[in-house]
Amino acid sequence: MNGFPGLGGLRLVPDLRLLLILGVLPLALLLPACGGEGGGDGGNAAQPASSEGAPAAGDISAEQLEKGIGPVTSLELGPIDPELAARGEEVFRLKCSACHQLDDRYVGPPLRDVTDRRTPEFIMNMLLNSWEMTERHPTVRQLLAEYYTPMPDQDLSEADARAVLDYLRKVRTEGGGG
Repeated sequence: MNGFPGLGGLRLVPDLRLLLILGVLPLALLLPACGGEGGGDGGNAAQPASSEGAPAAGDISAEQLEKGIGPVTSLELGPIDPELAARGEEVFRLKCSACHQLDDRYVGPPLRDVTDRRTPEFIMNMLLNSWEMTERHPTVRQLLAEYYTPMPDQDLSEADARAVLDYLRKVRTEGGGG
């Protein structure tokens, strides 16, 4: 192939073509979720339904500011469950590590100390209700402005989200280097 279609015959070495494809493809997959009418189905992964712009922070309660918007309004944490944390690590590797690292900025923010910055309920609601959190929560909207990529719905069950939370609690106690 002498040029890359759509780039005016621009010649790219194979590695640059791959980078271009890998860089643009995820963005192209996210674009349909960025606008239009969502069809909130009442499930954990409500799509954004706003067509008139983002609601103001005053549209959510003080409790939602602290705990996030979603199905988890109260969560009692006991000691870290090693089995639950191990399951959470596996879920994290499969669903989260493409965008998040523990200690470094990546596509999304580093997560080792997220349990210091956010309540357990907030973390759970972000995992379970990322679309509405992105649409309505001012902290998440600020993160979107900084990282430019909305967190896609990972279709996690509450049990999986709880396992990821225990994994994040565990890695926080272990410190850096992962």
